[in-house]
Amino acid sequence: MKKTLALLGLIGLTAACGGPAATTKAPDPAKLTLVDRTEKAAGPLDSAVWLVDEEPGTLDLDTDGGTNNRTIMANVCERLMQTQPDLTVKPWLAEKADLPDPKTMVLTLRRDATFHDGSPVTADDVVWSLKRHAGDGMDESDEFEDVDSITKTGDHEVTIAFKKPNSLFAQAIAGGAGIVLNKEVVEKQGKEFGTPGHEDACSGPYTVEEWKSGSHLTITRHDAYWNKDVKPLTKSITFRWAEDTALVNSLVTGEAQGAYLSDTGPAVALQDNQAVSVSYGATTRVYVLLPTDRGVMKDPKIRRALSLAVDRAGIAKSGFSGLARPWKVPVGAGAWSYEKEAFQTAYDQLQGAPETPDLDAAKKLVQEAGSPKEPIIVATNGEQARTVIANAVVDAAKKIGLTAQIKTVPASEFGSFYTDKSLRAQVDLVPDDWYITKSDPIGFYDNGLTGSANNWVKFSSPEYDELVARALETTDDAARAKDVIELQRRFTADMVWISLVEVPNAVVLGGKVTGPPASQVHMSYPWAADLGAKG
Repeated sequence: MKKTLALLGLIGLTAACGGPAATTKAPDPAKLTLVDRTEKAAGPLDSAVWLVDEEPGTLDLDTDGGTNNRTIMANVCERLMQTQPDLTVKPWLAEKADLPDPKTMVLTLRRDATFHDGSPVTADDVVWSLKRHAGDGMDESDEFEDVDSITKTGDHEVTIAFKKPNSLFAQAIAGGAGIVLNKEVVEKQGKEFGTPGHEDACSGPYTVEEWKSGSHLTITRHDAYWNKDVKPLTKSITFRWAEDTALVNSLVTGEAQGAYLSDTGPAVALQDNQAVSVSYGATTRVYVLLPTDRGVMKDPKIRRALSLAVDRAGIAKSGFSGLARPWKVPVGAGAWSYEKEAFQTAYDQLQGAPETPDLDAAKKLVQEAGSPKEPIIVATNGEQARTVIANAVVDAAKKIGLTAQIKTVPASEFGSFYTDKSLRAQVDLVPDDWYITKSDPIGFYDNGLTGSANNWVKFSSPEYDELVARALETTDDAARAKDVIELQRRFTADMVWISLVEVPNAVVLGGKVTGPPASQVHMSYPWAADLGAKG
């Protein structure tokens, strides 16, 4: 109940801290103006305090690519390609990426890029970094499953050979899979790399200055930064970690200058407070129910029935203070970076995930499935959104002739559902949020492949598997979109996952600062370089 209580206290807290009291009425998500960037900064800042949910465990993104870690290190480490605030991708440390044939990518590297210690970014560093990312157990290793070899083919050239064509690799190396590290620095530090008191091994516009465990982490502008076209206005940024109530208090009083929000409560509480501004951007983030094959949820008819019966509009209102919109597919619209009209049209035509319940259709499916009596066990970790979702499942099940119970799992164990089969064997549904870092829905639908680690109901379709393979190999956008739309239809028809609500990306800024992007790009783009003072 910790976050529930924090959320209930937000409104009074903001009223007491200056500025007009925040309203409890959230903006209509369907009418939100989504922007790529906040207003451009006009002047310099000596320093800023930025809030994240919790302290990173490591700054080595290969071993932990969590959201907070990515948000910080996006300003420090650079990638071969770079995702822009409008979610398009352009060359960065690689000045171009050529495809001489469908199974070969040739990266031509910039000659002027340097690491923070002044040494040049070399082809050897690139090859070593990519092979490190591809290593067993590394956070980005799945991006390299189709890679056959990574080879230095010139002083400033790296060639990647694929086992089969891969239409997503350019986007992958705009994310964590494309970070280039200083081989010498990482190898010298060994197991200490990424821990407090050790230098980073990167080339970005900021460098890690100080990490005082339990207190704060500070990054400082790298004045010898190689790219003279990028001129960060803020000299240093100190990251502190704060839960919802402390976050709101710090922003309203001016103790902190900004935060990317993972929860919607602060956005609603701060929406009408003149001491801050809240901006919303495109996202791929969707809250879903992941069913297991433990009990009745292995039957697709029961999964479809529950999808028809659950109150998505109610979940959006109660679980997200209204700042979410009912959503039919497991990927947010921020992934539609191409063929947007085609994706929107296909989305509009989808059935089976209504905003408000269709109980008659759901009851019919339950009867066809034999009206099972075995209770559905739905997990929660006590967090606001997941608890609301769990209660909504219990209510929906009751209304269509099923029974459901809630099992509370410690927050520290909740992520283990993805790796621990014995934990999954105790529940039927796991509510969670999911996002992809690529702006292409095909980056998600491999979760429905036969044998996929996240395909817990053991959905299996040779046609589906063939479609995934073909889409991943198709570089023509219109043709790929057609295949992805068919994958979307098949995935949602079987309810491999049950999609619930889409949550927009949100950034809140103190009244004197502006500049960073509002879109989900903050996990891979150097957003701090755009932060500065208002005019």
